[in-house]
Amino acid sequence: MASGGSNLAASNPALDKAVSERVQALRAANPDADPRVPVELVTTSASGLDNNLTPAAALWQVPRVAQARQLSVEQVTQLVNQATQTPLLSFLGQPVVNILQLNMALDALKDK
Repeated sequence: MASGGSNLAASNPALDKAVSERVQALRAANPDADPRVPVELVTTSASGLDNNLTPAAALWQVPRVAQARQLSVEQVTQLVNQATQTPLLSFLGQPVVNILQLNMALDALKDK
């Protein structure tokens, strides 16, 4: 698996095209989600290996995950909320969803 950002400047037309294509693909794969796709789902981080998402990005995917896992939207939303971690000091950082913890909780529901 490759890691790293794209190294394309924000003004680069290739980046704009790539982001637009990603938005279209996500909308097609998530027809029940809000048409406003969270930016972090269509851009890359510096490392490309982040294990956390913002709550907004995780919640955006809830309808598709619920359908794929044959769970209710409410069940998946509750698990997202449970996997959301706040910074130790509220002024240092933002809440994030621990994706590993969330996936493990989703798998545990499947095993019941």
